[in-house]
Amino acid sequence: MRWALVKVCLAVTVMVVVAFAVPLGMVVQEMARDRAFSNAERQAATIGPTLSITTDAQQLHRAVESTDMGALRRMAVHVPAVNGEAAVIIGEPGWAGTDAVQRTRQEGSARTVRAAGGGFALLQPTAIGTGDIAVVEILVPESEVSNGVTTAWLVLAGVGAALVVGSVAVADRLGARMIGPARRLADAAQELGEGRLGARVPEDGPKELQSAAVAFNSMADQVMELLANERELAADLSHRLRTPLTVLRLNTASLGDGPAAEQTRAAVEQLEREVDAIIRTAREQRSTTVAAAGCDAAEVIRERMEFWSALAEDQGREVRLAGASRTIRIPVARPELVAAMDAMLGNVFRHTPEGTPFAVDVHETPGAVIVLVSDAGPGIADPDAALRRGNDGGRTGSTGLGLDIVRRVAESTGGDVRLGSSVLGGTEVRVWIGLDGRELGQAGSRRAGRRKRRR
Repeated sequence: MRWALVKVCLAVTVMVVVAFAVPLGMVVQEMARDRAFSNAERQAATIGPTLSITTDAQQLHRAVESTDMGALRRMAVHVPAVNGEAAVIIGEPGWAGTDAVQRTRQEGSARTVRAAGGGFALLQPTAIGTGDIAVVEILVPESEVSNGVTTAWLVLAGVGAALVVGSVAVADRLGARMIGPARRLADAAQELGEGRLGARVPEDGPKELQSAAVAFNSMADQVMELLANERELAADLSHRLRTPLTVLRLNTASLGDGPAAEQTRAAVEQLEREVDAIIRTAREQRSTTVAAAGCDAAEVIRERMEFWSALAEDQGREVRLAGASRTIRIPVARPELVAAMDAMLGNVFRHTPEGTPFAVDVHETPGAVIVLVSDAGPGIADPDAALRRGNDGGRTGSTGLGLDIVRRVAESTGGDVRLGSSVLGGTEVRVWIGLDGRELGQAGSRRAGRRKRRR
């Protein structure tokens, strides 16, 4: 689609450039030709007053030499025989030929013919004092006829090439803007078809693709809700079977001994095990479905910041939130993200003095979402100890479970949690939430192995 749009734009631009540049170039060429012959006509007219006064060869020769064309040896004057005197030719004739000169004298109108040595010859009839017609011949070289035409064609070609390149670049950008959301929508549909129910599409791009993304996300949510209701219904129906099974099990106790009684009791026990397995499987799948659906991280962070901002205002803390203005889907259940944010923000209020400012920044990358919670407090002396679960006695009033909750949320997506120094001068908690567990799964597995060895 992207290259098709570029090709269409390229073809249209080339046609427009050709449709305008070729006629414009021909007009420039015709204007140069008219300019050259107009200049020749003006030069031929300069000898007219002299011809109207005298036909003396010496005077005409001096008059021709005094003109620009005469000085360049590009003017000739054909004077007819007058009062018994022979015809006189002033200058260097021979460009147009005798026949063309005679026709011009007979017809009495100017004409342009091809010159023998190249270029053109302008033949201009001029009346002399006796009433006869003299012919002024002006040589117009080919260079003057095409003067400036080559430059004009080069300029038009350059402008046309610039227009073509610009149109291709604009079409490529428009195609990329259109094809990006379409490709993300197709990828999400494929993921949903493969069973990854947490696939969602950012609602951006052109208006039509935004509507398609909204419809897709709504459809995916409805699918998740239907699956959850179906599994809950299966669990509830299985749970209802417990009562009659309990009655059957009690009744089998009164059957006494014997092969039939033992077979009946074994069948009831097997049925109870099957019902328990169905209930556990339905509940586990429901939990997995809820986690796979994920949530909008930006919405949750804005909500928790609004909740904690009231306490921050009472304590005189300056609060800043950045990067949470647009939808950011993550594969974490909403309650888990709420608990993690409350744990991090609660640590800021618990371990920094009143009036200490803090900030929350959200960064979205192609493979992960990074949440930074930073403050201007005294900082943490031993970040590794702070990340270990449980209270080692170093901090009074802390159970150590807050950051462990955050770590478990991050590592469930293949991400991690790190502590460091913030730009505000205090502590920075960086939570890396993976958007695709396949990309970060190996790193998450290595971290899980390290935790088991530490324990």
